[in-house]
Amino acid sequence: MFWNREMETIGEADLEELQLSRLKWTVAQARNIEFYQKAFSRAGVAPGDIECLDDIEKLPFTRKADLREGYPFGFLAVPMHDVVRIHTTSGTTGKPTVVCYTRQDIENWTELIARNLMMIGLTADDVFQNALGYGMFTGGLGFHYGAERIGMTVIPSATGNTKRQIEMIDDFGVTAINCTPSYGLHLAEVAEEMGSSLDSLKTAVFGAEPWSESMRAELERRLGVRAFDSYGMSEMYGPGAGFECEERDGLHIWHDCFLIEIIDPATGERLPDGERGELVVTPLVKEAMPLIRYRTGDITRILTEDCPCGRNGRIDRLSGRADDMLVIRGINVFPSQIEHTLLALPEVGDQFMVYVDRINHLDEMTIEVELNRRYFSGELADLQRIQQKVAGAIREALNLRTTVKLVEPGSLPRFEGKAKRVIDRRGAIW
Repeated sequence: MFWNREMETIGEADLEELQLSRLKWTVAQARNIEFYQKAFSRAGVAPGDIECLDDIEKLPFTRKADLREGYPFGFLAVPMHDVVRIHTTSGTTGKPTVVCYTRQDIENWTELIARNLMMIGLTADDVFQNALGYGMFTGGLGFHYGAERIGMTVIPSATGNTKRQIEMIDDFGVTAINCTPSYGLHLAEVAEEMGSSLDSLKTAVFGAEPWSESMRAELERRLGVRAFDSYGMSEMYGPGAGFECEERDGLHIWHDCFLIEIIDPATGERLPDGERGELVVTPLVKEAMPLIRYRTGDITRILTEDCPCGRNGRIDRLSGRADDMLVIRGINVFPSQIEHTLLALPEVGDQFMVYVDRINHLDEMTIEVELNRRYFSGELADLQRIQQKVAGAIREALNLRTTVKLVEPGSLPRFEGKAKRVIDRRGAIW
């Protein structure tokens, strides 16, 4: 099914022409922002220098730190009276990023979410429980507007009150749910305790944090759904910039609204299609806050094969974030690798925490993981055997020695929003 067949299946030549026109407009719009006036001057580039899409390489990058330094309205390209909504990021690692929207920005965002949800087969006949945060977080309202645009019955359950969430699924006949994957696991856990089979659920949309194929399989098994990946960030309106289709083989990026590049995160050099690197996005239709070559920090690659669904442009599912990557004794480790390994072991549960310390000038990683209730016998020999198995699997996957601690089922934190599973006591929390 298509929400906007013309744009979703636009031909290559027409797409290139549209992207170039919109890129020129975006660069001109960005000239209303002092940061870009100075950045363009330093780079020796002017809007008139953009004559083809490859000319985007002449333009400077924008980083999250730049947006934080411009707090609150340093990146606003329109008068404040044209702004109809403000969202912010959480600001957990510093000043929050402020994101402003014009009326047309809200309309564009709603359109993208509608495309995404129809692409995975949802229609006006579905009952959609939106268990993402409302308020300043962009996730809840974006999906709410898009689902309503399709005509779905929307339940704005937001986060928390998990038992009531499960009651609503059962009582209202919810067919589709939207939440973080970690909260999806928590829902499944509580539903099992309540004796609810969540029979009405058919489809689940998960995003806002990295999740692996192993977690997909676990979520589908325990919730009885078909699970789809959603990608986005506040700087690109919010969720909805990229989404899986029913093929579930990569994320479709809406190329009429976003121009993407893959770069080497160390050098900033553009990489050929198919090579893995950092995703850089230039939104093409943002009025209030146009951004130029925004470095997302997300690691992926452009998929070159055509998708059987007929839509344009895909990237691979994210393998992690450049700034989430842990370097342990010279080895690069992504939390998603740990998750993928643990979920393949039946002896352990869904929940884990990772702690990184520096001891005697060496990096040490400790993984706490809950036992699966079926394997929780309390016998020392059994615990040692499981501990050795988990440590061996982690060592094989990461080529890294770690300390594994088994903990009782239900003892580790549960997360209603984005999971914070890594505590780097040398520095930041992931």
